Amino acid sequence: MTHLVGPRADDAQGPDDDPEAIAREIADAVESLAHLWSLATQEAALRLSLHQLRALRALGAASELNLTALAERLDIGLPTASRLCDRLEAAGLLERALHPHKRREVRLSLTAHGLDALRGIAARRARALALALGAMEPEERVALSRGMKAFLAAQEVVPTRSSDADLR
Repeated sequence: MTHLVGPRADDAQGPDDDPEAIAREIADAVESLAHLWSLATQEAALRLSLHQLRALRALGAASELNLTALAERLDIGLPTASRLCDRLEAAGLLERALHPHKRREVRLSLTAHGLDALRGIAARRARALALALGAMEPEERVALSRGMKAFLAAQEVVPTRSSDADLR
C-alpha cells in the first residue's frame, strides 16, 4: 500500500513529486473511492450493474440518444448496448421512442423512475464522499479540490488511451 501523507524515510526519490510514485498513490486512493462509490450504489433499492449505471448516467447527461450514440459513449458494441437497453427498459428505467423525423431511428431516454434512480444513487454517493471529506482538515479539502481541478484540466490535453508500449 502506498501513502499520500508526504515524504517517507524509505522514499528513494527525495522530493515527493515523481509522477509514477504519485500515480501509484493516487491509484490506491481511487480504488478506495471506487469501493466507497460501490457501497453507496449497493445501498440503493435498485441494484444496477456498472454498465447499467453508466448507461443511465450517459442518458441523464444527454437529453436523448440513439443506440449507436449510447454504444459509442459507453465504448461498447451495438449488440451489447441493445441488450443493456432491453434490461433497462424491462426495469422501467429507460424508454424507446421513434424519432419524429427519422422513421428508422429510435430515441432512448430515461423514464421518471430512471431519473429517480440516478438521482438517488448520486445523492448516496455525495453523502458518502461528504463524510470522508468531513474527516479531513479544511486546508486538505481545498488542496484536494485544487489538485482535482488541475488533474481534470491536464487530462483534457493528454490522450486518454495509452498504448501497451506506453504502459511498459
